[in-house]
Amino acid sequence: MSDASQGLRLYNTLTRKKQDFVPIDPKNVRMYVCGPTVYDFAHIGNARPVIVFDILFRLLRHVRGEAHVTYVRNITDVDDKINARALRDFGGEIASGALSLNEAIRRVTEKTASQFHKDVATLGCLEPTVEPRATEFVEPRADGKADMITLIQRLIERGHAYVAAGEVLFDTASMPDYGQLSKRNLDEQQAGARVAVDAHKKSPGDFVLWKLSSPEEPGWNSPWGRGRPGWHIECSAMSAAYLGEVFDIHGGGLDLIFPHHENEIAQSRCAHGTDVMANIWMHNGFLQVEGQKMSKSLGNFFTIAQLLETDIFGGRVWSGEVLRLAMLMTHYREPIDFSVRKLEEAENTLRKWKRAADLAPAAAKPLPAEVVEALSDDLATYAAFQVLTQLAGDAAEGNEAAGSLKAALLFLGFDVAAANVDESNVAKAIANRLALIAAKNWAEADRIRDELLAQGVQLKDGKDPATGERVTTWEVKR
Repeated sequence: MSDASQGLRLYNTLTRKKQDFVPIDPKNVRMYVCGPTVYDFAHIGNARPVIVFDILFRLLRHVRGEAHVTYVRNITDVDDKINARALRDFGGEIASGALSLNEAIRRVTEKTASQFHKDVATLGCLEPTVEPRATEFVEPRADGKADMITLIQRLIERGHAYVAAGEVLFDTASMPDYGQLSKRNLDEQQAGARVAVDAHKKSPGDFVLWKLSSPEEPGWNSPWGRGRPGWHIECSAMSAAYLGEVFDIHGGGLDLIFPHHENEIAQSRCAHGTDVMANIWMHNGFLQVEGQKMSKSLGNFFTIAQLLETDIFGGRVWSGEVLRLAMLMTHYREPIDFSVRKLEEAENTLRKWKRAADLAPAAAKPLPAEVVEALSDDLATYAAFQVLTQLAGDAAEGNEAAGSLKAALLFLGFDVAAANVDESNVAKAIANRLALIAAKNWAEADRIRDELLAQGVQLKDGKDPATGERVTTWEVKR
């Protein structure tokens, strides 16, 4: 374990202060981050939380070296926006009977989810430990994991939800301390203000847990009729399924604090009878483009794929590494102005770092403690980058500084080619790791994975489609 492992401090939106990170289970750190709603390609604002929490994931694996880190990032593949996109893109085929709405929805979500995975991989992000899809957690499951219908039933039974006008609604008045995360109380949510008033609601702030579907809309059978879940209940079910009723860290963008995260907390706490849903809530700041709010009407709305594959921004294509560094040059909690100038600065900085890292000795060097210490102070990436710049200035052929810089770049998710990779040794390491996983020795399995990553070898776990057995492939990160 790193010497800095006990010094990790994170800003908690719930308490509005920085605090020591103390995991609930020292041997299994648990983190949930809200993932994409796959109705369209992810835009550059969506890239920021993915990159930020990838850095936290890497840091947790390092400073909690004896622990297994479970990182859950979901895919929302049931949503009215998805339905609307399917009708827009495949309306003709649906009208003619050539395609059902469900089939059209599947086409939309498969295409957009696939592009999202391609985008974030190009941005240098590791895969989460688990990536559940909302549609897999609507109905009760054979494996007994948490599901949305069961959670809703429990909320009704406990007096926190009610059925009205074909909907199941959460009763915000049933939770005396509703609004702790956003610091909003029910008295501030006056009818006709920021919350739409519906006649069937007991209170303007009550929100939908379940709504009925028309015959043409996707739906699941439930005690309240054929319908589909509200947005917020999805994350409550998926986080509980893999992380339990209370877990360590919940992350996402600042825009999710209210209503999404506030309502997640309400549902989860009231369903499980707990004081908290997650101990620490982390939120990254907003993103502007060239000093303006990103908007299609302003012509400054860009997807990740557009920046990676076309010359739409600044008249040129940008690499995933440059986008990654540009996102991390501003502290994650601060607003970021995404500009051509910032990308050019990131590109020049990365070029200097890589040129210096190319001087590294063949033998791997440990990650500099100063980098870990900087990141351990609420992901202070700017301070960490100052260390990298100093190492680059001190780098010479085969010296310690060049080797440490290379180790730091690899740790931070930037491609630095391993000089030589012994394929037989990699194969042996993978076989050993698979045996450790089978024996549930997660700490040793993670140690092997991290050692290979430090050498520039990234592992990717999957399942054999024929046997269902775990298989591991690998690639050299260049």
